Amino acid sequence: MKFQLNVWRQASSNEAGRLEPHTIDGITGDMSFLEMFDLLNERLQREGKEPIAFDHDCREGICGSCSMMIDGLAHGPERGATTCQLHMRSFRDGSSITVEPWRSSAFPVLKDLVVNRSAFDRIIQSGGYVGVNTGGAPDGNALPVPKPMQERAMDAAECIGCGACVAACPNASAMLFLSAKIGHLGSMPQGQAERNVRATNMVATHDREGFGHCTNIGECEAACPKQISTEYIAQLHRDYLTSAATAVVQA
Repeated sequence: MKFQLNVWRQASSNEAGRLEPHTIDGITGDMSFLEMFDLLNERLQREGKEPIAFDHDCREGICGSCSMMIDGLAHGPERGATTCQLHMRSFRDGSSITVEPWRSSAFPVLKDLVVNRSAFDRIIQSGGYVGVNTGGAPDGNALPVPKPMQERAMDAAECIGCGACVAACPNASAMLFLSAKIGHLGSMPQGQAERNVRATNMVATHDREGFGHCTNIGECEAACPKQISTEYIAQLHRDYLTSAATAVVQA
């Protein structure tokens, strides 16, 4: 298989970027998208050129680092898959493919296809923990959790923080990521004590980091490789409004 690639190249966040054309052949349909980039970078190095910088780690759809906008779609055309799980058989032989980084002011480009997603870390740090002093760790089976509650929490915990929801959203909102993190802890008995204040703090950090507001377009759910439901955004809104109302009453 042979492809014409148009890859975003940008030396740093302070410099202008451009699309750089590359032709690559000898690609098999069973190769992943990242393996195709490995071959391209090996060729560039043999030619004495600088390889293309891109994020990767586990290559098993777990770490969420393989963030690429492929032909305008976060992680490419396959539903429920990360870039590392995308195979070249998903593309027609001889086609042209445009590859860009996530597009969001909250995710500044570091180099080429690598963006800084530390804003997600700061959102989690602002409220994504349980700080209640419960003494020594009890046995895991000593605190029964109803199965529906456990399943809802685990579905939310599937979020890998890749940022596809932000890249796909016309508003560059991170509400799906935020609601998954809040929904994970807010669905468990251990997370109830700080449930409302957690929502307030994390939403405030989300807005401060420069992410946009949710307008229920639904592109985030469509692009999410773990197919996190937008129902968690509704839960986030309930927690946030409850927190706001409680603050008014206490005042």
